[in-house]
Amino acid sequence: MTETLTRLPTLVPPPVELPERAAALRADVRAFLAEERAAGAWYPRADVWLSGWDERFSKELAERGWLGMTIPTEYGGHGASPLDRYVVTEELLAAGAPVAAHWVADRQIGPSLMRFGTEEQRQKYLPRIAAGECYFGIGMSEPDSGSDLASVRTRAERVDGGWELTGTKVWTSGAHHAHAFFALARSAPRDDANRHAGLSQFIVELNSPGVQIRPIPLLTGAHHFNEVVFDKVFVPDSMVLGEIGAGWHQVTSELAFERSGPERFLSTYPLLQALVGEIVSSELDAEGPLAGPSIDTAGPLAGPSIDAGRRRDLGGLVSRLWTLRRMSLAVAGSLESGHAPELAAAVVKDLGTRYENEVIDAARLLVAIPPDPGAEHGFARLLADAVLHAPGFTLRGGTNEVLRGIVARGMGLR
Repeated sequence: MTETLTRLPTLVPPPVELPERAAALRADVRAFLAEERAAGAWYPRADVWLSGWDERFSKELAERGWLGMTIPTEYGGHGASPLDRYVVTEELLAAGAPVAAHWVADRQIGPSLMRFGTEEQRQKYLPRIAAGECYFGIGMSEPDSGSDLASVRTRAERVDGGWELTGTKVWTSGAHHAHAFFALARSAPRDDANRHAGLSQFIVELNSPGVQIRPIPLLTGAHHFNEVVFDKVFVPDSMVLGEIGAGWHQVTSELAFERSGPERFLSTYPLLQALVGEIVSSELDAEGPLAGPSIDTAGPLAGPSIDAGRRRDLGGLVSRLWTLRRMSLAVAGSLESGHAPELAAAVVKDLGTRYENEVIDAARLLVAIPPDPGAEHGFARLLADAVLHAPGFTLRGGTNEVLRGIVARGMGLR
């Protein structure tokens, strides 16, 4: 048994430390966010990387060099490291800022174009992504497929000068605003002996003839999910991403960016911060919430008057947050080295999204303030947003059950 365990692969890459320059960058981002908040430009929200669409805000970030940070300068980016980008993204998420407009394009479309795209595709999209002027969705999931991505039925048929796509994608966040998305389609007949073969990726402009976008409203009536239907949509050869038939390899590489970032455990951070403030305020009988835990600053959560049970619960949440952050940073460091650690990314997403739901459970149990989706801001609104978005936490980007299967397979256990 010991011999078997010693041969198991490492689940998470070695830990990394942020460079010294990160402190100055973090201070600049916090100062900008404080100015935005003081001006009343937006209020903190939970799950903002999917629900907080604000093109003005994205362009403000671009003007400060905080979009397209890892894109090379020759394509309009800034040639920064993934760790620099990590600092910016975690500050934006911790503040509950409206980052949904640029999120997908900046997080995974840019890196995927750099890795698999043609020179023409890079020149067309990367400068606009870095300028906050081009927004993307993700065309992977399909009806009746669940998390079985290999079962996609969208067809790509060869025609003169390109490909013709027919099928349906679902849960496409922001498709009604986005300019384009990467669509995974079956470009060759399905082979039951190798279900991952015959898949290809295409860059689809969402205003193309034959594309229909249908809203999927949330319980609140809000709209950011969509169903995207292709009816013989023509995609020229110039918009094939990577190689025909290499779609599965490309998609799994892309998912390393999607699954391992701080959004997988910071979606509910504004609620955690508000929870600490509410508890401290109630226990000390003070007016107004006090500041919650900082992303990069250690220290006690509250004064000595907080009862031991709530102190223990809060301490457990914060200590797990720090552990998840270290794991996520390790994956970012691996990405910086040119690796695509799909196994580690799956671990981060599984643990992180379960953690996000536990933050919500703690908020409901530890503070007697009911969720209120009609509130403009504050604890009640943050809790309401988090509760209504929570069902998707462990589904999007691959269900946790599928992720555990990926981890088991990667460790040679199945």
